[in-house]
Amino acid sequence: MAYLYPPAFLIFKHCFLWFFAATMFALGLVMKPEEAKAALSRPATILIGVVTQFTVMPALGFAAAMISVWQGASSAVALGFIIVGCAPGAMASNVIAYLLGGAVAFSIAMTMLATSLSPLLTPVLVEWLGGVFMEIPFWPMMQTILLSVVLPLIAGMLIHYRFPQYQQHYEHLAPDLAALAIIIICSYAVADNQQRIAETPWVVFALVVALNAGGYLAGWFIAGLCNFDRRYQITLAVEIGMQNAGLGVVLALKHFEPESALPGALFAVWCILTAAGLSRWKKLQEESVSAC
Repeated sequence: MAYLYPPAFLIFKHCFLWFFAATMFALGLVMKPEEAKAALSRPATILIGVVTQFTVMPALGFAAAMISVWQGASSAVALGFIIVGCAPGAMASNVIAYLLGGAVAFSIAMTMLATSLSPLLTPVLVEWLGGVFMEIPFWPMMQTILLSVVLPLIAGMLIHYRFPQYQQHYEHLAPDLAALAIIIICSYAVADNQQRIAETPWVVFALVVALNAGGYLAGWFIAGLCNFDRRYQITLAVEIGMQNAGLGVVLALKHFEPESALPGALFAVWCILTAAGLSRWKKLQEESVSAC
């Protein structure tokens, strides 16, 4: 819809940052202390996961950026790949890990820690890798992440702690709130880039697919090398492959040219499609086993 009729979504130009803050607030609402404690009992596993998150994906994002420039894409689009690669894991990964039979507490712990570290690591990595293509505003980026990620997340967790009796309502409200906010953010990015999408080289779409697939495969193989059990292996693959592209889009729209948001918007749509496809495949497998 955003591609076919951009004016309907361009009205969100001045409030997309608030919508992203809403996704982090929703994540804070559903965080359960007991799940975090269970995951924290395996700190080495979480550390391996977060190190993988902030090394493998930035490297893949930089590789995608270099290939895109080599194939004729602009520096702004190349920077978009780096921003996506340097983002923390997505909130949606917690749901997908659950649907695939993964270790949900581990997924949540990774999301929490990676998101908490993102105000420092994401700007540092974007400045280091993206500086190849253009000047990077490090401190404004850090401020944006603190205001749109850390503060709303803490606010949601405090409300959860203060009013635990409404947990059932939080669990019904939070996923819908987060999904709606991400849809609006990415739709605005698509609307603002409609003409650019029409003129986007095929290689940009191919690199979005490759970045997502590369994250899944890297997480799967690294977990295997570290002797993770199957549930943790599934979870690490999901966590690495599903970047918080919504944050990437927000940073790109706030601090760079609108074109920089293009890879993030495309990535957000594609990784949700692949994750949903994996979940459906898992369900079909279970149904097949039950039928036998």
